[in-house]
Amino acid sequence: MKSLLPPGWPRPKGYSNAISARGRMIFTAGIVGWDEREHITSYRLDGQFAQALRNILAILKEDGAGPEHIVRLTIYVTEIQEYLGQRDELAPIWKSIMGTNYPAMALVEVKRLVEPAAKVEIEATAVVPE
Repeated sequence: MKSLLPPGWPRPKGYSNAISARGRMIFTAGIVGWDEREHITSYRLDGQFAQALRNILAILKEDGAGPEHIVRLTIYVTEIQEYLGQRDELAPIWKSIMGTNYPAMALVEVKRLVEPAAKVEIEATAVVPE
């Protein structure tokens, strides 16, 4: 995998502009911060964010992938201001779960998610070299 950064562009902080990769692709559905019994584990954004990332990694592990294989995330939040206000708390959560992998990402505010108690839902794309 290779992060793509045009000459003269500033280095993105916490994400990549684009990733080039070859291999077996894995796509997740939108994953929320609930446990294996579909119970929300926290009513705070940071707790749901962490659980959603752990859920994604559990799914990817089923096909031999890990955080280093994630090339794209789309993050849907119900309150963009809450997300922006918690960036300092979310950064160490990210590093503890994802390490130093910074895929291409999009952050989108939505009116609500299918799971009424969910504050965040994340879709992932991973590419495992063959």
